[in-house]
Amino acid sequence: MFKDRTSPDFVIVIAILLLLTIGVIMVYSASAAYAHHTYGDSLYYAKRQLLFAAVGVFLMFLTAQADPKLLVRWAKPGLLLCFLLLVVVLIPGVGILRNGARSWLGIGAFSIQPSEFTKLGMIAFLARYLSENVSRLHSFVRGLLPPLSILGAAFGLIMLQPDLGTGAVLVGTGVVVIFCAGARVKHLIGLAMVGLIGFVGLVLAAPYRIQRIVAFLNPWQDPLGAGYQVIQSLYAVGPGGLFGLGLGMSRQKHLYLPEPHTDFIFSILAEELGFLGAGTVILLFAVLVWRGLRVAIAAPDRFSALLALGVSAMIAIQAIINIGVVTGAFPITGITLPFLSYGGSSLILTLTGVGILLNISRMVR
Repeated sequence: MFKDRTSPDFVIVIAILLLLTIGVIMVYSASAAYAHHTYGDSLYYAKRQLLFAAVGVFLMFLTAQADPKLLVRWAKPGLLLCFLLLVVVLIPGVGILRNGARSWLGIGAFSIQPSEFTKLGMIAFLARYLSENVSRLHSFVRGLLPPLSILGAAFGLIMLQPDLGTGAVLVGTGVVVIFCAGARVKHLIGLAMVGLIGFVGLVLAAPYRIQRIVAFLNPWQDPLGAGYQVIQSLYAVGPGGLFGLGLGMSRQKHLYLPEPHTDFIFSILAEELGFLGAGTVILLFAVLVWRGLRVAIAAPDRFSALLALGVSAMIAIQAIINIGVVTGAFPITGITLPFLSYGGSSLILTLTGVGILLNISRMVR
């Protein structure tokens, strides 16, 4: 099933290290004013992000060297553990409430976000299930309904937190993997229609989501309320021009733009480094996803191919949504930019996923 091992794809390694370096620098630049105002230490977030990056890189290389058979063996138990954590995080007094969402587990400064780990757990499970049930994929009931039910259950638990951004990435990635595994287009079109109706229902069920849609269509209708964050983000992106205002020279990070070091870090990057800096980051993401898809195409078996595809799709979808949000192309969803935004769970999870890509690339000649 698995080929002899070769060297990993160093283009992926270089792209990741460059993105991480830019990320740590931009986390410091974007958070320095807020960190100094809140904690009296302008390096507060930068030091933590550097620690998260170090742990993530260690896990990335550890995963890249692991026996690939472990990925198959732990696909189902890993997802079961993720489901358990998704249930536990919803228990009042156990799950930590932040920004209106009960998405965290932990004590004090140490916490994890189970929904982030569920994304990778779901990819591994779908890769195993779909590779073992190829002959059933033509049947909706026998082939597609089981994995779709599990995907829907995970999405439902994440929406109970609620966390629409992470849920959207989870479902989007899952659908890409299922489609590329050989599912019938007519089945997926039918599901897309049902999903669209469900999405409209989710929006109508929560007034704050309706406000976000309204703010997306016309942020100036409520410039000091629902439209405030979008407007401040555009105020950051617009003045950046071609070369930017210069590293560290952002105006919007001085307590004007909310979440400048997390969800909206790309706004600060565009303001300080301009179109060239923002374009470089987008190019690095494009290179990373391209090499990931190349690994998926050349993978030695179906499981490895779907796994590499899933990781690549997860990174691409999350980056597209985040950049679309900060530039006003999409409604605000509350999702981080991979490798750049501040946050331990997201960074460590994504780097572990890249480690899987590197592991599979070592089987590609």
